Amino acid sequence: MKKIALISLIASSVLLAGGYKIPETSLNAVALSAANIAHNKSADAAYYNPANMVFMADENAMEADLMYIKLDATNYQGTVSGTGPYDIDAKTENFLVPAIHYVSGKMNGGARFGLSVVSPGGLSKRWDEQPAKTSAEEFTLQTVEINPTVALPIGDKIGVAIGLRVVHSEGVVKSDGIADLTSKGLGIATILKRDLSGESVDFGYNIALAYKPMSELELGLTYRSKVDLTVEGDAKLDLTTTVVGARPSYSAKATVSVPLPATLSLAAAYTFPTKTTVEVVYERNYWSAYKELDFDYQGSIDPYVNAVFGAKVNKDWNDTNTFRLGVTQELDILTLMAGVVYDQTPVPDETLSFELPDSDSISVSIGGRYAINDKIDVGLSALYSMREKRDATNDSLDGEFSNSNVLLVSMGVGYKF
Repeated sequence: MKKIALISLIASSVLLAGGYKIPETSLNAVALSAANIAHNKSADAAYYNPANMVFMADENAMEADLMYIKLDATNYQGTVSGTGPYDIDAKTENFLVPAIHYVSGKMNGGARFGLSVVSPGGLSKRWDEQPAKTSAEEFTLQTVEINPTVALPIGDKIGVAIGLRVVHSEGVVKSDGIADLTSKGLGIATILKRDLSGESVDFGYNIALAYKPMSELELGLTYRSKVDLTVEGDAKLDLTTTVVGARPSYSAKATVSVPLPATLSLAAAYTFPTKTTVEVVYERNYWSAYKELDFDYQGSIDPYVNAVFGAKVNKDWNDTNTFRLGVTQELDILTLMAGVVYDQTPVPDETLSFELPDSDSISVSIGGRYAINDKIDVGLSALYSMREKRDATNDSLDGEFSNSNVLLVSMGVGYKF
């Protein structure tokens, strides 16, 4: 349950793809704004396009990354349900997110095995002030994906791959405040408190294609399936209103399902004689799978409590387009990278809320890798996501969200053996 709310919230996060998906899970991905689908010679090919593993040098490759994420304090100015005006800020958030990527040497028939352990989505959004605290005191989502893949060559120009997505999710949802429940016939809620926590393990798959019609030109296609996060955990709910008084507290199991959306990426990269590679990526994110937030409370629950906390919440998110551009310059022992990405938000005006004040964004990135020797390299990269101001005009909000920018800094070590 908490997860689903979390997930809606995550779109205001950083990594940012619109919604709560995190496309940057390696040093190169941060440096290139995740435009590393068609052209990839590093261990993170195991995640971004495992079909490229068949074209890598015949050796084991491993990379360990640590990414720092800073979410600015989102500001809201305007009215809420006709009250206000308000000028309130969410908390600034800071995270450290590790990742590991591995590509094996060639096996029988030139097959390669890959393994990535990453965080494909998640975030945290916390509001200390009313009225935001009433619905979004805290939304925290953490995910870990284990993604084993196998790649096979078809001739000397084509590689294909398939993988299994194993996603572990856990999160927390808290809200605490006062709300006008007149529309539900309950008057004013003087106590409206929710505390949820839970986890799940869910599965999906990914497929990939790499095609090199000539040495300078590389083409890539990847598809990552939808993963329904079927979170189950504990819920504590309290409700007191001016019409029905204090209701029996609910403390029991609760479940909810929310999608980590399917993603299709098409990419093309061209390398010039100067060893400069330019890659463009078109990405389609199938966020329309997120239609509603539906909480299922197990066991006996007071009907008034269920009417407030258990009602389905429409989301009706939209499918979105993302456009990525990455440039790589190879030097003798140094590789320089830069990128830019434009990302659309999936959240429609009608369902925009404190839990997910998402907006379109433009991100710029830069980074580099330094080869210490033939076996070890180190690198540093950064991405800054500039999110547009978002007008909020719907049944409950009339105002503007701003200052939702995100900073990513990634450090990595690569090792070949």
